Amino acid sequence: MPDVHPQILKARALQPLLSARADEANRIRRLTPDVVAALKEGGFFRMLQPASIGGMEMKPSDFSQVTEAIAMADGSTGWVVCQSNGCSMTAAYLDPPVAREMFGPVDGILAWGPPGAPFEAEPVDGGYCASGTWRFASGSQNATWLGAHMRVQGRSEIRTMLFPKTSAVMTDIWHTLGLRGTASNEYTIKDLFIPADHTVRRDQAVDRREQGPLYRFTSNQLYAAGFAGVGLGIARGLIDAFLALPANKVSRGASKPMRENNVVQSQLAQSEARWHSARAFLHTQLDATYDHVRQHGEMTEQQAAMLRLAATWAINQAREAVNTLFHCAGSVAVFEDQPFERRLRDIHTVSQQAQGRQLHYESVGQIMFGMKPENQF
Repeated sequence: MPDVHPQILKARALQPLLSARADEANRIRRLTPDVVAALKEGGFFRMLQPASIGGMEMKPSDFSQVTEAIAMADGSTGWVVCQSNGCSMTAAYLDPPVAREMFGPVDGILAWGPPGAPFEAEPVDGGYCASGTWRFASGSQNATWLGAHMRVQGRSEIRTMLFPKTSAVMTDIWHTLGLRGTASNEYTIKDLFIPADHTVRRDQAVDRREQGPLYRFTSNQLYAAGFAGVGLGIARGLIDAFLALPANKVSRGASKPMRENNVVQSQLAQSEARWHSARAFLHTQLDATYDHVRQHGEMTEQQAAMLRLAATWAINQAREAVNTLFHCAGSVAVFEDQPFERRLRDIHTVSQQAQGRQLHYESVGQIMFGMKPENQF
């Protein structure tokens, strides 16, 4: 068997702490201080950063396994780790001194939300003047830097503007069904000067400073890998919790224990198959693409499509496994002190996010037919 990356083992070792703090994070809608400290100390925000600034440049399938292991204990923590790492890939596009300034300190963590309203940055001497409001900045609670994706006034280019979190006004908007601990809040800047060297054209090869195979993957592709890992981790946590139910548990009105019910036995087996097959598809595609990139420099459009398909499929199959076994668990599953209810809410919130949307299947099918996809993925 292949060696397990040490960071995966470290993630598994953190599971008892994450499990113990998950309900508190859910209640206060942010990660607890001891969890954040453990993540920083363990290097969990440096996994996709360049080795040249002290990062790990982790292989995508290993990264996915780390987010999976963390999400087995708490989906919100897995989500924050994935999002923060995807943002930190920006380091590969910055001047090295700027990258070290931002990400060198142990608390050098970047958060941002997706592009929203069409805000424009005004070019000025030495940089840009920017104003706007963005939402869904997962992990903003423990970030020291924020980013904003903006069109440059008078140009067609989109730039990501990076600025200290202290320059923004934060607004608490994160009152949600699931992933409550992610602190995915809103932030606003007004007439803020941002130096030119603190901006990047993200995922544009012409601006790429790091040439390792990891940076031939777009940040969106690595988000997909990591968030698929989060979905798989949530599902694995619920499957294991289901197997741990008491052997003598009898559903109301039933004549024999739940584990002797043939329907439940079948549903459990099918959920396990869903989980393993989706996970294998994801890792196979990630590793095959990574190996191709190492040999040839860039991935093909077909490989990019298969990555999208594998990640979307993993998220949706994880959701189906959770739905099935939540129902099989019966009334015990609805109580907050049981390990089912939070995972059900979390996986449905994961699948509502852009990485899990059904539209991706159409785009991949169009590429398989040799057509130009109608939508970006």
